[in-house]
Amino acid sequence: MIPLSILDLAPIVEGGDAAQSLRNSLDLARHAERWGYKRFWLAEHHNLPGVASAATAVVIAHVASGTSTIRVGAGGVMLPNHAPLVIAEQFGTLAALHPGQIDLGLGRAPGTDQVTMRALRRTLHGSGDGFPQDVIELMDYFRPPEPGQRIQAVPGAGLDVPIWILGSSLFGAQLAAALGLPYAFASHFAPAELDGALEIYRSRFKPSEQLDRPYAMLGINVIVAESDGEAKRLFTSLQQAFVNLRTGKPGRLPPPVEDMESGLDPAAKAVLSQALSCSVVGSPETVKSGLAAFIARTDADELMVTAQIFDHRARLRSFEITAEVHGLRSRTS
Repeated sequence: MIPLSILDLAPIVEGGDAAQSLRNSLDLARHAERWGYKRFWLAEHHNLPGVASAATAVVIAHVASGTSTIRVGAGGVMLPNHAPLVIAEQFGTLAALHPGQIDLGLGRAPGTDQVTMRALRRTLHGSGDGFPQDVIELMDYFRPPEPGQRIQAVPGAGLDVPIWILGSSLFGAQLAAALGLPYAFASHFAPAELDGALEIYRSRFKPSEQLDRPYAMLGINVIVAESDGEAKRLFTSLQQAFVNLRTGKPGRLPPPVEDMESGLDPAAKAVLSQALSCSVVGSPETVKSGLAAFIARTDADELMVTAQIFDHRARLRSFEITAEVHGLRSRTS
């Protein structure tokens, strides 16, 4: 049985607000800790009305302060938006406050549109082209300081902050392999290059101080309810949100609808079929077999489960059943 973890986008639902979203994230993390999930990660997105985790380090502090054993981290920080020293100080502070509990996943995408990216960075000099150098610089800040070292991350230097490389293409797989770092693939929304990325990562992996063998965590949408029909209905919130985002109309997470298919044009159907193909939606039995099949096909070392569900109670129940059918509950009950 491989570990399960949670990726939470701190969804702001229609009729809700960011404050409620952040309270829900902490509530979910506390439940997930009891249910046996290994990690609870939050993602950096900007200028999206339906996502409350833009200030990712702040939200991680909020969640870590309310939990004790589950690892809390970034899935991820979009490093080109930030100076590596700033991230080292932020996550060094988190690690000092919550030793042994903090993860740092790094991505090279902006996590937003081009106009917002310019507002974040003020200039566009911090592009994804310098991502490998920025990762190495950040890793250096976490090492014990050398004699005479002029710039140190305080807190940060000498602290144990595991670094992950995030990706949805072959680039991240190559970098994670070269640096000997764990790799998290965003197959929950960009699965096209999953198989190729895994092959590159595993075949080219070079052991490092952090990791002696490849370790791949894969994203997957998992929505489970008491019946296949109810789970499919809950899934329509994510489907609607994804279509809205891809058509340039991002908004808050909408409530589910009874009939999703009839309102979609062929292009939208094709987008959903491809982008959300790594999804397991259905009853407990359906989800149990779906997870097993995905693990068998990919040989994943860990799954990062995400579930964009409008109703918070239904979202809790979905994650609870997922833990049960995968066998996590037996470790904590």
